Amino acid sequence: MKICKLDEIWIIFVKNKAMKKFVSLLLILILISAHAQHSKLQTAKEFQDELNSDYANKEKSPLTDDDFKTFTSLAFFPINEKYTVKASFVRTKKEKVFKMKTSTSRLPEYKKYGELFFTIDGMEHQLNVYQNIALIKKPDYKNSLFLPFSDLTCGTESYIGGRYVDMEISNETIWTIDFNKAYNPYCAYNHKYSCPIVPLENDLKTIILAGVKKFHE
Repeated sequence: MKICKLDEIWIIFVKNKAMKKFVSLLLILILISAHAQHSKLQTAKEFQDELNSDYANKEKSPLTDDDFKTFTSLAFFPINEKYTVKASFVRTKKEKVFKMKTSTSRLPEYKKYGELFFTIDGMEHQLNVYQNIALIKKPDYKNSLFLPFSDLTCGTESYIGGRYVDMEISNETIWTIDFNKAYNPYCAYNHKYSCPIVPLENDLKTIILAGVKKFHE
């Protein structure tokens, strides 16, 4: 029996062909897992880079004229795989369309699509995910879902009014919530915008140190 070290992974070479095959398969699975974790982090980084690019574009940016003049980058929490969570999805049926409150008198129509159950730091949490009735009528957004949330960082490290995560409908029972891609509503930057207010049932009793931080100190 010979033991050698390859990229910090110990592999035991034996004459038994079945064992060799098992070890090879195990190594492949480890490499795939490592690549998947890197891809998730890269996806969040790409999202943040795109967000910065949009905010630096006068035609897309929600920033006020004064803030736009000095804008260089949004502030983000460090990308952290801990806040890319697996959530059990439960589809809710017979939900009625309701008017969601906003920062203005505007009352857009939404419908609760389902519930997401997940764990962070050993604590169980639940978030409701919604459909914007007007938006899903557009072909490119028919599968779009809206996940607003607030947490214990609101008002200190993140925007006091909470943040949003964009999601899409999946046929799976386990969904992924990537809080690294949480972003502020436009009214966090400019009061001329009308933004949905996070429903009370989506207030998390934990800290989410991921995504966009508050803009003004």
